[in-house]
Amino acid sequence: MQYKAKSGFSQFINTIEETLIALFLGAMTIITFANVVARYVFNANILWALETTVFLFAWLVLIGASYCVKTRSHLGVDVILQMVSPGLRRILAIIAVAACLAFSVLLLIGSWNYWAPFAALPMLDGTLKDQAWYEVNDIPMIGFLRFLEDSINQGEAYEKIPRLIPYAALPIGMALLTYRFIQLAWQILRGETDMIIASHEAEELVEEASAKADRED
Repeated sequence: MQYKAKSGFSQFINTIEETLIALFLGAMTIITFANVVARYVFNANILWALETTVFLFAWLVLIGASYCVKTRSHLGVDVILQMVSPGLRRILAIIAVAACLAFSVLLLIGSWNYWAPFAALPMLDGTLKDQAWYEVNDIPMIGFLRFLEDSINQGEAYEKIPRLIPYAALPIGMALLTYRFIQLAWQILRGETDMIIASHEAEELVEEASAKADRED
């Protein structure tokens, strides 16, 4: 069962996830294509293309992880779940989503503590490590981001974009993942679903495709 947003906030999160995934995938495709053309047609190279693609892929994966929780696209083994009673299946689902939620919270804490120094923000234990001057290797600084120099870098100019921008994928991705697991836990507690995966649907699709092929033969 695919989750359907019932509130304005949920719909807002859905729109953000889907829009960012589409943008990142499109940008990766365009940059990679442009770099291939530059290299093999013009014997040149877009210096920042590879690093940009790597960062975009990281954003795509981390945001895609939460999106797949919403759409139940994560792979799983449901052999035992299909054999037990609905009541026991619901109990197992509660245990599973509790473990996933605990794991995502730990990842959120770790990702914030890793990213916070690059944004000159305190870690969750109150420790402040100012690493806002750290830059990426190849991606040049973008003009409209120059305000960061005064706000977090004590007025010092950036030659490359600060690491806080691409590394923000970690806390944002983990926050979205935690949010999705909270949603899923609420659905299970309300009795709207009793599974956190939908792997059996893939088997049904394969069976339908096989049956269709047999009819055509």
